[in-house]
Amino acid sequence: MASGRFITLEGGEGAGKSTHVDLLIESLDAAGITAVKSQEPGGGSAEAEKIRALLVEGDVGRWDPVAEALLHSAARRDHLVNIVWPALELGHWVVSDRFADSTMAYQGYGHGLDRAAIEQLYEITVGDFRPDLTIVLDLPAEEGLKRAGKRGGNEDRYERMGLDFHERLRDGFLDIARREPERCVVIDARPPREQVQAAIRDCVAERLEVEFP
Repeated sequence: MASGRFITLEGGEGAGKSTHVDLLIESLDAAGITAVKSQEPGGGSAEAEKIRALLVEGDVGRWDPVAEALLHSAARRDHLVNIVWPALELGHWVVSDRFADSTMAYQGYGHGLDRAAIEQLYEITVGDFRPDLTIVLDLPAEEGLKRAGKRGGNEDRYERMGLDFHERLRDGFLDIARREPERCVVIDARPPREQVQAAIRDCVAERLEVEFP
């Protein structure tokens, strides 16, 4: 369906996904590739952004895992229909801060929702579509929470879920990458930003045959 490429960055809180999405888009632009920045939940789609506020703000216990997964799936569908798929059909690339792996990690590994249920939701919401490349930025949970705590703002609902939850998230993302090595690459997010970004560019260059200047 799509003529562009879809890259997703995944990982726990504080891993630097948003920063590296911006830097990767700059690098793609320098290579002559038009790339669209996106994120989940939300992605710039007006209705999905409303759902985002319900998920990332407020009391930690405001949703149970099933409700969370359904809300994320609804936002994802709107994000795909209104942002991702139209951009890909124009031949643009899309670089997204989170996608469906986050639902599996957060609601599955983190909250214990059954894998089969999440996979079924994916098929209903997304179908056969998959990212061309998923980069998992790996960081110890405690370090990630320390970094995330410096950001401030009111989008901290998941950050407040406790260290045990975030350690399960980390294990979940690493397991997802082990299960799908043809799509996923794990990159250590602990080194300085420039070093991490260089590793990301090398990965994109190798996997998607991009020549960066």
